[in-house]
Amino acid sequence: MKLKIFFFRYGKGPWILEDYDLELKSGEVVGLSGPSGIGKSTLARILAGYVLPYKGSVRLQGKDLPRKGFNPVQLVFQHPEKAVNPRWQLEKTLNEGWTPDEELLESLGIEKAWLKRWPNELSGGELQRFCVARALSPATRFLIADEMTTMLDAITQAQLWHAVLERAEKNNMAVLVISHDGPLLERLCHRIIDFTRTNH
Repeated sequence: MKLKIFFFRYGKGPWILEDYDLELKSGEVVGLSGPSGIGKSTLARILAGYVLPYKGSVRLQGKDLPRKGFNPVQLVFQHPEKAVNPRWQLEKTLNEGWTPDEELLESLGIEKAWLKRWPNELSGGELQRFCVARALSPATRFLIADEMTTMLDAITQAQLWHAVLERAEKNNMAVLVISHDGPLLERLCHRIIDFTRTNH
């Protein structure tokens, strides 16, 4: 699993990364650490295709990311309320890209009664479960978790990460974990990248 960034700059700021390779083995969990404001979230959005680089492109295994259809690079944001349509019931949100199986929903602690609710009727932790389920399609080859569980309680954190890592292993999916939480990265990841050293 290899993502290659060419001429990464967002807006009119300085060049952040140029001709940069980010390589993860299938099934590998890699951490990305670094202080706030250094560009980690911008990098995540560019890798997932939410933001276009100022110049150049992002390629996955030598090919440009698809502009239409399912994106094999999925991103889970820190704030789930910003990632869902407030006018959709959760069942429609959940099935937007694919229909998760009951085993996955159960592992994430998603209750069937929640499917008929609206986003504002769920807590942040409950809503994040839906965002994670939506991202864990069998077609996902590269999952980016950008401070995915920072705002959640310890029990919810543990449940979500257990489900993500279990599904990643099952689907041979690579995971990039972006976090300020050093102990969390140490527990979850096979290796950790210090973004302050790659950012130039």
